[in-house]
Amino acid sequence: ALITHLDTLDIPTVTLSVASIVVLLSWNRLAARFKPLARLPGPLGVLVVATVANALFHFPVETIGSRFNGIPQQLPGFALPELSLETLGKLISPALTIALLGAIESLLSARVADSAIDDRHDPNQELIAQGLANLVAPLFGGFAATGAIARTATNVRTGGRTPVAGMVHALVLLAVVLVLAPMARHIPLATLSAIVVVVAVN
Repeated sequence: ALITHLDTLDIPTVTLSVASIVVLLSWNRLAARFKPLARLPGPLGVLVVATVANALFHFPVETIGSRFNGIPQQLPGFALPELSLETLGKLISPALTIALLGAIESLLSARVADSAIDDRHDPNQELIAQGLANLVAPLFGGFAATGAIARTATNVRTGGRTPVAGMVHALVLLAVVLVLAPMARHIPLATLSAIVVVVAVN
């Protein structure tokens, strides 16, 4: 598939992706030489550098702004979902399926984190927290959420060891939405893809 679509290759995008992967893979060596970098997780450092560079030099690559028209700089509004007995009957089966899959993924993610940081999670607490989050999220336009192995593994690899890491993650996302949304328009999708590829390989 890749060979047959080589004519669609976009050189600036591939160049930025490869450069981001190279910097990510060599981040620990760079951090050893430049001590201030040691406190900054590699994925975050690469993301900041690529975003600032793109904002200054306007690389001809897709960004969050060009592809998705940026990030809304406001919190979503509160709204009760429209439900009727007819739609409720249709939603019960998918809801149970999503709940079971979400529970399995969250518990698996917690188990992976346990083995990585030599800890033991409380599965009841994990599922109650997920259930509460999934009750509240739809009231603000959200959808079903689970613990994600990719994000959990990234968090652990960059030093996260306690629930505070998840809270910091949420606060950073909130800051991006409320304060840094205009800057987030410049985040290159090529760099985001490079981060996901490195996490997946690891």
